Amino acid sequence: MTGLIFVLAYLLGAVPFGIVVARLFGLGDLRKIGSGNIGATNVLRTGNRLAALLTLVLDVGKGAFAVLLARLLIGEGAAMIAGLGAFLGHCFPVYLLFRGGKGVATFLGTALALSWPVGLAVCVTWAVIAGLMRISSLAALVAAALAPLYALLGGQGALAGVLAGMAVLIFLRHHTNIRRLIRGEEPKIGAKG
Repeated sequence: MTGLIFVLAYLLGAVPFGIVVARLFGLGDLRKIGSGNIGATNVLRTGNRLAALLTLVLDVGKGAFAVLLARLLIGEGAAMIAGLGAFLGHCFPVYLLFRGGKGVATFLGTALALSWPVGLAVCVTWAVIAGLMRISSLAALVAAALAPLYALLGGQGALAGVLAGMAVLIFLRHHTNIRRLIRGEEPKIGAKG
């Protein structure tokens, strides 16, 4: 049963909402705009804030929905498996030949649904860093790095392990951003490219 939960959550997570929203708004192929990423930050580079917000909500929502549905139908263990499945689906979507996004919004939705206090701390961390530095990737990296710590502080060891695994993948998927951050060349939030 857990295998089926993982596969269904993966297929939900693999829906490339950024590409769908960009096409619905007539913004073109998102993979040929800005960074080529399928997430909300790249949608924002088109200049369409509503499309970026909608992408963000849908990408957060697919992680949260997978977790909440699995918890309702089966239980907490299945919820963590579903969250992981949705996250991996976003990062490696079968629909796009496994070339997906960096997973940050789906990570946030998963964290919120698995433990709202931990998820809220992660979201606040992202918002504070993004507000101060105006660099989405830096905010994502700091929030992902602190997520397992927040779970441990809340006495949720299993959740900390799941979030740590996701955080490692977020760091790996941000390797080019990390290099640009080191060089001081990472674009600010909303910069067109």
